[in-house]
Amino acid sequence: MKNHTKKYRHHYVIGDLQGCHAAFNQLLEVIQFDASCDKLWLAGDIVARGEDSLATLRQAKQLSDMGALTTVLGNHDITLIATWRGILPVKPKDKTEAIFTAKDCDELLNWLRNQPLLVFPDNKTVLTHAGIPPNWSISEAAKYAKELQNQLSGSLKQLDRLLPNLYSKKSDEWSDKLNGYKRMRAIANYLTRMRLCSESGLLEFSFKQTLDDDMPPDFRPWFEWFVVRERRILFGHWAALRAEIDTKFVRALDGGCVWGGNLVAYRLADGAIFQV
Repeated sequence: MKNHTKKYRHHYVIGDLQGCHAAFNQLLEVIQFDASCDKLWLAGDIVARGEDSLATLRQAKQLSDMGALTTVLGNHDITLIATWRGILPVKPKDKTEAIFTAKDCDELLNWLRNQPLLVFPDNKTVLTHAGIPPNWSISEAAKYAKELQNQLSGSLKQLDRLLPNLYSKKSDEWSDKLNGYKRMRAIANYLTRMRLCSESGLLEFSFKQTLDDDMPPDFRPWFEWFVVRERRILFGHWAALRAEIDTKFVRALDGGCVWGGNLVAYRLADGAIFQV
């Protein structure tokens, strides 16, 4: 049982694991992680392209059950849930096949679908997988994230109706009047897929390159639309940034480990960065 009043020695926010099990454990050694007194916060995408998604997912759940880890959902995590439910085919390049034949598959995926999409690691930060768009306040983002979390963690019948409607190659223009599956899809896209957006929050899905590359007209990285925030936004998802974006209002944490970069941990108390 989790102890929600527990005092932790250190809090670390870690970028996208992507199934990089060896790097994850090397990083835990570097930070001298102690599950009895430290807390990990994961930026989502626990699984996918790395060498052992099954072991990574099992370890995340085990640490979560101990009260030593909280994760937000990333786009690859939602894809894993959709594949488990038969909504999407298994992608060989995702290297997640072993999860679906594991004896504890249902236990792991039921745990995963109950995880949040936005959390507050401390009183100065907010963590989501992809970020928060300029057209949402942090409190609005928290409300919308909870709406989607409630849908993902509902009955399996409800989940199976939802999942096919979360995928679209076209961005939905956000309005708080959006309803039904279109609303859920827009929330999922902002919190788990966003990189570029327009000033009004319209998303662009094809761009995955660095900030030095040419971007489509009228679109820029979501964090470059200046918005004063009461909390610093911690995010992963964008591997090409190599966890180098570090401003008063945002901190990128996906170091692109699975692509030959680094797995990054950010210590909340003092902003120290650790990487392997």
